[in-house]
Amino acid sequence: MTNTPLMARAASVFTSTFGAAAPLLVQAPGRVNLIGEHTDYNDGLVLPCAIDYRTVIAARRRDDGVVRVVAADYEDAVDEYRLDAPIERLDKPMWANYVRGVIRDLVKQGLPMQGMDMVIAGDVPQGAGLSSSASLSVAVGSLFATLPGFQDVTPIHIALTAQRAENDFVGTKCGNMDQISSACGEAGHALMIDCRSLDVQPVPIPAGAAIMIFNSHVARGLVDSEYNTRREQCESAARHFGVKALRDIDMTVLDSRGGELDPMVLRRARHVVTENDRVRDAATALAAGDLPRMGELMAASHASMRDDFEITVPLIDQLVEIVKAAIGGAGGVRMTGGGFGGCVVALVPENLVEAARTAVERDYRGPKGQQATIYVCSAAAGAGVVPA
Repeated sequence: MTNTPLMARAASVFTSTFGAAAPLLVQAPGRVNLIGEHTDYNDGLVLPCAIDYRTVIAARRRDDGVVRVVAADYEDAVDEYRLDAPIERLDKPMWANYVRGVIRDLVKQGLPMQGMDMVIAGDVPQGAGLSSSASLSVAVGSLFATLPGFQDVTPIHIALTAQRAENDFVGTKCGNMDQISSACGEAGHALMIDCRSLDVQPVPIPAGAAIMIFNSHVARGLVDSEYNTRREQCESAARHFGVKALRDIDMTVLDSRGGELDPMVLRRARHVVTENDRVRDAATALAAGDLPRMGELMAASHASMRDDFEITVPLIDQLVEIVKAAIGGAGGVRMTGGGFGGCVVALVPENLVEAARTAVERDYRGPKGQQATIYVCSAAAGAGVVPA
């Protein structure tokens, strides 16, 4: 397990706050999506992997029904409430609502809850599209899953609880990809997730391939409103064709009947339908170790996000082109996440990592003239207890 300093920080703050060492330490990773964007809420396919940046919770059970939470990454960030009283949404701080939402959902499920003292620390970049919120929510679920009486709670159960908390309590109408990635990650593998059946198939990352993430520092200011708009457009297209979700149609239907849709809605539907096909092909390419083919699919995905789904921005497109020029046809690069800023992901032969890094450091500047922040990641294991 990496991120030992992060775990040490959570443990240290716990000791200084609560006067004793934390007997429990759990972690949940962030994720990066290699391909399959905006397909999850359309019951489609995605191909993310958990990454070795994570949320850590140091904790101790209580027997009085009190939950006391300290966020080590913020000053004076303490939240306290009881399990036997209504758990309400706060106006601020927002981080507390992710914790409250998961705990409230677990209480509603009738599970045998106990109070907790908790210290939370994380190093998943916030606001970059790497699922810091899902990492936090899944970490909370994984902590309570250590309680007696939770033996039947599976990683998928935790993921869906975390998703409901974001949907119904926090108010973000996300799909389930982020939470499943965090809960079910497998070291050295991506996950092909069927967001309808919840089937999860590990797909090996080829030996000698590195995952690079470039934070553009373009703030994703429009992502919430535009995300909900895209979702409504996709649902409108599905209703028009009389299907549950866009997962249930193919390009034959769009080619023959697409003219019945508003042209903008048609473009949104076309992205989702073609993206599902690209995910299937990408899983095959990865399993075969075919990085050039993966690169072609990632390029097509980015073009579809830019032209049909219209969720990229000029600086993101520029960053993709810089990386693409540096790695050529040996790997792939695309925007990742909800859109309108955030991060670019690349799957790169290890011998081209420095070339990509050098090109981006030389040629890219963010909206305030800053360089991209660059992470070289490994595909990590999913959430769980950190061994003592």
